Amino acid sequence: MKEFSMRQEYAWRSMFVAALLPLFALTILGQIVRIQTSDEAQLFRDQANEFAMVKRTFYPERGEIYDRNGHLLAGNETIYTVGVNIPDMIDASALAREVSAQLGLDYEETYQKLLNPYGLIFVPLKNFVRADELAPLKETFEQMKKDAAAAYRPSALSGLEFQPTLQRSYPENELASNIIGFFNRDSRGNFGVEEKYNDLLAGTPVEAWVPQDPNRAAEIPKAPDGTTLILTIDRDLQAAAEQSLDQALFEYGAHNGSIVIMDPRNGEILAMATTPRLNLNEFWRYGEYYSQSYEYNPAISMQYEPGSVFKILTMAAGLDSGAVTRDTLYNDLGSIVVGEVLIQNWDRRPWGVQDMTGCLQHSLNVCHAWISTSMGQDIFYGYMQRFGVGRPTGVDLAGETAGRLKVPGDADWYPVDLGTNAFGQGVAVSPIQMLMAASAIANDGYMVTPHVLYGMVSEGRQVNIHMEPAGMPIRTETAHILSDMLATSLESEASLALVPGYRVAGKTGTAEIPVNGYYDSSLTNVSFIGWGPVDDPQFIIYVWIERPSTSIWANDTAAPLFSEIAQKTVILLNIPPDIIRHQIAGQ
Repeated sequence: MKEFSMRQEYAWRSMFVAALLPLFALTILGQIVRIQTSDEAQLFRDQANEFAMVKRTFYPERGEIYDRNGHLLAGNETIYTVGVNIPDMIDASALAREVSAQLGLDYEETYQKLLNPYGLIFVPLKNFVRADELAPLKETFEQMKKDAAAAYRPSALSGLEFQPTLQRSYPENELASNIIGFFNRDSRGNFGVEEKYNDLLAGTPVEAWVPQDPNRAAEIPKAPDGTTLILTIDRDLQAAAEQSLDQALFEYGAHNGSIVIMDPRNGEILAMATTPRLNLNEFWRYGEYYSQSYEYNPAISMQYEPGSVFKILTMAAGLDSGAVTRDTLYNDLGSIVVGEVLIQNWDRRPWGVQDMTGCLQHSLNVCHAWISTSMGQDIFYGYMQRFGVGRPTGVDLAGETAGRLKVPGDADWYPVDLGTNAFGQGVAVSPIQMLMAASAIANDGYMVTPHVLYGMVSEGRQVNIHMEPAGMPIRTETAHILSDMLATSLESEASLALVPGYRVAGKTGTAEIPVNGYYDSSLTNVSFIGWGPVDDPQFIIYVWIERPSTSIWANDTAAPLFSEIAQKTVILLNIPPDIIRHQIAGQ
């Protein structure tokens, strides 16, 4: 009976516990629901999300720069910051000794940096270390790490880290440096293409929340690379122009110079050689080469009085306006008075009766001053403005100068300027401005905009650039007549600018340099502008040399330099001699 009673009591207890268990389960479940739906739980979830993700900005790889034939002119390479993670450091002396020996640092200075990190977790020891410089240290580090692991002890170089980053690299060093410019360590393009197209090259940074969980690495976004640029420059022609310019400056004892080669049909700049030039991989030496920013690329940023090359614009205006014709005769008496000021020829002597080709051939100041005064100031300056004189060309390189064309109404314009401007005195231009203006004569009257960008590649798609004509300052007939006159002028005097096998048109320019307001006949800027073949111009070349000492005359210096670079141009551009082209055209 007692045993039955105990069993019954046990059964009741079991039933009571069994009844409580669901209640406990419901209570726990309710508590779980309450906790999960509480404000505190939401706060915890927000905090968890906050710590699970971190906001980061991803910067694109800078776009590359190529020449028109696919030669890399500017790219990117991985460089390293070598430093020590202080919490992981075991032996400061060993680290200082190995790093200083391999990277050429001072041991004591390196050792003190590691002993006194001044609160830094990571102490950089050397920045901008190239992969080839780092290779011996990396090899030593890996070997010591393996040896230490085999001996079950930490490496003496524990804490040493190599942090990679991208740096701009220029495989051609100083080639075309004035065109390319450079990308500095402040992450900004300076000069040339690097500055002009900095935003395109840099691309657009991407800001995103990144998971801390390494298993979610696939979710990390990648910023699209910056736009790759293809330039109109021909690397081989650029190298040839630079070599010819350097040799000419040495031979003529000149200070500096420029050679610009352009396709007059579309404005594509094929080469632009200037001096001095900077090795772009050592851009920090900029101050050793240049004292003023305009010296970086004088082809676009140096303005000067052009001298007699400017006469081709005066003659173009005279022919186009009807003030003169090719056969107009002028009796050159050696001087002319304009604005009550006497103007003389370069040699101070009269040349007698000349047609307009003779005025060009003998580069007569008096004849051209007569042409400009015959037109009158409104017509003459109207044509000069249509040629773009006194305003930027819009060339896509940073740092272009506007030049200067004084016109009636300006405070410093005088009536004599109508005469002197006609032969390039009292007007300021840059080489690129003269090239653009003369392109109208070489290109059937249509003036082109000089440019160096051929195309852009972004996200696998290439878009090529097409430039519309910059205007038509003269008629096609005028351009053809003047080109023939200039070619005849060169041939008649057996100029040193002639190119064997090719008929070319061109004009010399010798400009005295004003010093303290007076012209010094012993100091000149010499130049030559020419194009060819005359019947189908495919190149136009401007040569400018500053202060040659062996001869002050353009015919002795700039003219033969033009001939030399023109001969290289026809070879590198594969332009057949005139006789071959005419035979092919006649078939």
